[in-house]
Amino acid sequence: MTLAAIPAETTADPIADLAEPGPIGRTLLDHQARTESNARTYPRRLPVAVAEASGSYLTDVDGRRYIDFLTGAGVLALGHNHPDLIEAVRRQLTKLTHGLDLPTPVRDEFRRRQLGMLPESMRGSMKMHFCGPTGADGVEAAVKLCKKATGRGTVVAFQGSYHGSTHGAMSLTSETSPKTGLHNLLPGIHFAPYGYCHRCPLSLRPETCATNCAEFLANTLTDTHGGVQKPAALILELVQGEGGSIPAPEKFVHRVAGLARTLDIPLIVDEVQTGCGRTGTWFAFEQYGIEPDVVVASKGLSGMGLPVSVIMYHERLDVWSPGSHIGTFRGNNLAFASANAYLDVLERDNLLAHVLQTGDYLFAALRQLQRETVLVADVRGRGLMLGMEMAGTAVASATEVATRFQREALRRGLIVEIGGREDCVVRLLPALNVSRETTDEALAIMRDATRAVEKEVLS
Repeated sequence: MTLAAIPAETTADPIADLAEPGPIGRTLLDHQARTESNARTYPRRLPVAVAEASGSYLTDVDGRRYIDFLTGAGVLALGHNHPDLIEAVRRQLTKLTHGLDLPTPVRDEFRRRQLGMLPESMRGSMKMHFCGPTGADGVEAAVKLCKKATGRGTVVAFQGSYHGSTHGAMSLTSETSPKTGLHNLLPGIHFAPYGYCHRCPLSLRPETCATNCAEFLANTLTDTHGGVQKPAALILELVQGEGGSIPAPEKFVHRVAGLARTLDIPLIVDEVQTGCGRTGTWFAFEQYGIEPDVVVASKGLSGMGLPVSVIMYHERLDVWSPGSHIGTFRGNNLAFASANAYLDVLERDNLLAHVLQTGDYLFAALRQLQRETVLVADVRGRGLMLGMEMAGTAVASATEVATRFQREALRRGLIVEIGGREDCVVRLLPALNVSRETTDEALAIMRDATRAVEKEVLS
């Protein structure tokens, strides 16, 4: 497939400039800026005040339409307001909304079906714990459980990682800027190099590297002078999301998982963003053929953004005593109902196959775009969790190129995120049921946006 098969012109009116809010949107954005926390992020780069949404499309308060390739940072697995999920939630609303950890039929079905989505070899030995409603809550619970089960205090995370912004989860996140001015974060956190071959942390080349990043970790943990005590856990993202849509190399993952098993260190896989079908399998770890000790799931679980977070872990780690890790909002029965309906849609529509097919199609088109421009340095990802790392020029840094691309895409009616090191990666997280027509429309906009940025930064 080539981009020549994709319409070169977008459907958005180039005069409208959808990156500039309309009068009603400007009023709402101004109100927000005056009264909401300075920590708000998305409206700064994506000044869109949303009125309503359906599927892969948003409509702002001034009546302008956008393609949404951000989908609530990946939580909207079936896009906005999927009718089957809406109906499931509507039915549950008339029965029960909140139940703490009391058993309910919809909770029981949720637990049974989610454990059933694990590989068959894991199902008989895994238990589930309901956490607070966010992915960070799940990460906190996973680390706390492993510390309690092992009696050890240190944790190994990886460079480029993102696990959340709560106290403990931020401690496990490698980016330093959010930690500026924050003291006494979680002690005993060590960061190992991740298999990021485009920017190798060890300055090696893939063709001559024998997973040296994993060997670095192995040497650190087995050397009596390595400086790191045996940790309570290793925590790993199979595709680093906020870190720049970086899929871990298979050999790297196998070495890390084997090391954890040999040294009897629980392996936590953070599937908050990669899980629930995003990469083309229910969990990304399935594609690597490993069996982690703890799985953290959250974002896409409900399929429509209703908050829910769980950890699934090997029964040998189940050392919780009653009340040792609780939370008021661990009984969101609306989210359970939506999640059950999501699995119905997943099975009925053969959604995982669609994710793989659409992901391959989108990936090939982005690779074609990379061949056509010097502004795209790398294209990577799995399934519908993709990224384009942008390249700098003589007059603009890679960060500036990515920022300009995001704005030019928004002007034409496409919402994308940027992230990664130095914010130079354009991240694509479309709905998992995105149509070929919408995908082509988004690709045409990305092609136009690239040409517009080329005119600005190539001299």
